[in-house]
Amino acid sequence: MAADTDDSKYFVREIDKNDGRTLKVKQCYLGDVGCVVWDAAIVLAKYLETKQFYDPCSGVSAWTDKRVLELGAGTGAVGLMAAALGAQVTVTDLEELQTLLRLNIQENHALTKTGSITAKVLKWGEDVSEFLPPPHYILMADCIYYEQSIIPLVESLKLLSGPETCIICCYEQRTEGVNPKVEKQFFGLLEQHFSCEEIPTDKQDPEFSCPDIHILHIRRNV
Repeated sequence: MAADTDDSKYFVREIDKNDGRTLKVKQCYLGDVGCVVWDAAIVLAKYLETKQFYDPCSGVSAWTDKRVLELGAGTGAVGLMAAALGAQVTVTDLEELQTLLRLNIQENHALTKTGSITAKVLKWGEDVSEFLPPPHYILMADCIYYEQSIIPLVESLKLLSGPETCIICCYEQRTEGVNPKVEKQFFGLLEQHFSCEEIPTDKQDPEFSCPDIHILHIRRNV
């Protein structure tokens, strides 16, 4: 177990919450894309704190007791923020990311006690029955980059979302390599079953937003 908490393997990205407390998210020095806190995850995490969801003066949070599922959670940064705001969160990723997810859940336990957070394995395109009934929110940060994962990702979104589910997708638009093709394929498949609303910059966190990073609210077509 000692190897899992070995500080030589990890470095910390701090995410300051609006209440002055700080999420401490460990990342791996070595590993695949899921071992790093990407900018889109920070932008999405801070978006969850904006006034349309959370009023620090009254302490009223739209996240309180909401069932939230994060796909492709990686380090778990976004899910940790949702749990810190009162949501009942399940963060999901592949088997090889579970150790890092559980470590970050353990590290931030004091901040997430207003909600709850657990980590589970979910491979896109496979059985999702243990994650049903549909959650209130599905969160995704930078999940649109592997061409072979696009069809299973959309399939999972169809299976997981109900008429009341709001999918909040945050992604960095990249112009190099296959990225434009992958994005086009994803949104082409998505629009067959879902409608998308882009969130303008003035409704995002004023400090943590960027023209290349987009936030979408996605809902099933009725």
